[in-house]
Amino acid sequence: MADDWTLLLPRASDFLWSPYGYIPTEYVCIIFIVLFGISTFAHTVEAVLLRTWWLLPTACLAGALEVLGWAGRLWSSDNITGVQPFQIQITATILAPTPLVAANFIILGRIIARLGPTYSRLSPKWYTIVFLSCDIIALIVQGIGGGMASSAAGSGRDPSLGGRVMLGGIAFQLVAIAVYAVCALEFYLRYLWDRPLHSVPKPIHGDQDATRGPFTNRLKFMSVGLAFSTLCVFIRSIYRTIELADGWGGRIITTEVYFNVLDGAMIVLAMYTLNVANPGFLLSEAKLEDAPSVKEEK
Repeated sequence: MADDWTLLLPRASDFLWSPYGYIPTEYVCIIFIVLFGISTFAHTVEAVLLRTWWLLPTACLAGALEVLGWAGRLWSSDNITGVQPFQIQITATILAPTPLVAANFIILGRIIARLGPTYSRLSPKWYTIVFLSCDIIALIVQGIGGGMASSAAGSGRDPSLGGRVMLGGIAFQLVAIAVYAVCALEFYLRYLWDRPLHSVPKPIHGDQDATRGPFTNRLKFMSVGLAFSTLCVFIRSIYRTIELADGWGGRIITTEVYFNVLDGAMIVLAMYTLNVANPGFLLSEAKLEDAPSVKEEK
C-alpha cells in the first residue's frame, strides 16, 4: 500500500528540473482558462453589439493572452520539463494585462471629455497619446525580456538577464499607472470641488456651463468600475515587480499561490469589472444623457 501512495506524490526530481520551482496545479489552470475565456467572449460580444471596436485590441486581446498563458501552464502541469509550454506561459502572462491597462487609459480620457477637460492637466486626446505610448513601451520591453527569459530558462541557461529586462518593463508600467491614477484623482477632486485648471468660458445658455458636464449615474458607475479595475492591475504590477526583483529563484516567484492570487485573480477581477461596468454601454448612454438641451430660438 505504501508503494501505491508514493506513486501519487511528486518526485523531488520534478521540482529540481521545473523552471517554475513547482508544478502548476492542473485544476487551478483549468479554472482560470474558463474564467478568462468567458470574460473574453463577453467582451467580444459587447464590443461587436455596442460597436466599441477599440475594446477588441485592448480588453479582448488581454483575455486571449491570459487564456493562452494559462493553457501553457496547464500544459506544463503534465509536461513540467517541456520548453515550449513554459515559454508560452511566461510570455503570455507577462504581456496580457498591458492591453487591459490601455483600455483603462482610454476610458478615463472619455470620462474627462464628458465631465470637462478644464479640470484635467491633460486633454482627453493627450491622455490617450501619453499613456498609451507608455503602455506600448512597457509592452515592448516586457515582450523582449519575456522572450529572453523563457528561451534561457527553457534551455537550462540562467534567465536572470531576461528577468531584469522584464522587471524594467513592469516597473515602467507601474510608474505609468501610478502617475495615471494621481492625475485621475486630481481630475475628480477638481471636478467635485469645481476648481478648473484652465479658464472657463461664460455659460452659453442659462446656467449650464459649456465646459462642465453632469456627473450622471452611468458615469459614476463607470468611474467606480474604472477605479477598481485600475486598482487590481496596480496590485498585480506591484506583485510582478517584487517577484522579479526578488530573483528568478526567489521565494516569491517559486510560490504558486502568490501567482494565482496576485496575478491571475487580480486580472480576472479587472476584466469582469469592465464586463459589468461596460464602457460601450455606460459611455455611449452618458453621451446622450449629458448633451445639454438647447431650445431653438424663434
